[in-house]
Amino acid sequence: MATSPLYPPHTGDPAGVVLRHAHWWQKRWVRYGALSTLLALSGLVILALVREQTGTEGFLVGLGLSVFPVPLLIAAFRWLDRVEPGPWRNLLFAFAWGACAAALIAIVANSFATRWIATATADPSSADTLGATVIAPIVEESAKAAAVLLVFLFRRRDFTGIVDGVVIAGVTSTGFAFTENILYLGTAFGTDQLTGDRGIASVTAATFFVRIVMSPFAHPLFTVLTGIGFGVAALSAERQHVRRVLLPLSGLLLAMAMHAMWNGSSSFGEYGFFAVYAVFMVPAFGLLTWLVIWTRQRELRTVRAELPAYVTAGWLRPAAPFVLGSMRARRLARNYARHNFGRPAGRAVAQYEAYATSLAFLRHRGRRGRAGADFVARERELLDELWQRRGVAGPALDHAARVTAPRLPVYGGYGNALTYPAYNPYRT
Repeated sequence: MATSPLYPPHTGDPAGVVLRHAHWWQKRWVRYGALSTLLALSGLVILALVREQTGTEGFLVGLGLSVFPVPLLIAAFRWLDRVEPGPWRNLLFAFAWGACAAALIAIVANSFATRWIATATADPSSADTLGATVIAPIVEESAKAAAVLLVFLFRRRDFTGIVDGVVIAGVTSTGFAFTENILYLGTAFGTDQLTGDRGIASVTAATFFVRIVMSPFAHPLFTVLTGIGFGVAALSAERQHVRRVLLPLSGLLLAMAMHAMWNGSSSFGEYGFFAVYAVFMVPAFGLLTWLVIWTRQRELRTVRAELPAYVTAGWLRPAAPFVLGSMRARRLARNYARHNFGRPAGRAVAQYEAYATSLAFLRHRGRRGRAGADFVARERELLDELWQRRGVAGPALDHAARVTAPRLPVYGGYGNALTYPAYNPYRT
């Protein structure tokens, strides 16, 4: 097989490059192992703490009831991430951090702070109020924000904008709310049992209605503000250090403030909770939902605007920018490949779409002076990934173009080429 002049064959270590062995703590498997162990231990401890407070039967009831909103929330955040889907391992980490590490930090810190305030003031009722409206928002939002920070720092390639911040923050808070709901629902079930009720009675039903039916989006809504701050910071140039620090902090402070208002709503009078819910929470949820969907549409416009340069260079088919800038056309391309060539082909087209989207975003950041030092290497890597999948992706993209936009130019033969185009796309 011929090789491109841009990609010379490897004949050994590049001249003049000194290879250094990474220290043992810098190896990927060591970091993954340490993180997995930390999350597993946190999960075991939080499991024991929740079970101790709710009892075994209460724990099982709380677990069963708390599962209901989780698939819906995860599916919603995954849908938002369909333009440039991040790897599942990031979502698994975010959920595990929220459900295990963040929940453990919150339950320990909140309990300690509330007991300390009660001892210092000799007023348990004011300690509970202060703990719910001040301590809990600070502790819980900081613990959840740690997951977003870790992905932002160590999985930077997967964290490129607002949608990525929203998705990681939302999945983290979904995991946190899952564990918290087990505690609240299990405790409510225990209260019903103490009053002589059997099964899911009034207190459990009321708790389920408020936490699962009315406000499953509450924790995600708070932490998404932090995610937006990190997402805007990711769009900033690397030299804008102050901006990249202040934006996430501002988002975190807004999340704490909204969380504090929500927790303190019950102290605003008989109908304070419903007033805050109707006047503040629902409109805020609607506004943030609109913002995220608008951002997703803007990402599709970026794809359509940036990829034509690679069509001119010969790397992409003429119809690619349109198809990759339309979620309906993308779905048609995947379905065509899956139905005609099998599931592996469908996965290859999905990967092609993701790599092409990353390439468009990379070029967009480069034109705006926000690309990192690895811009050229990353662009080459993405082009390689696209070229390897061109054979199955090409016919699928052309089919989607013929169905959705018949006037777009499409052609065959290109996907069977054995050589890279001679044109150098790094000069466009």
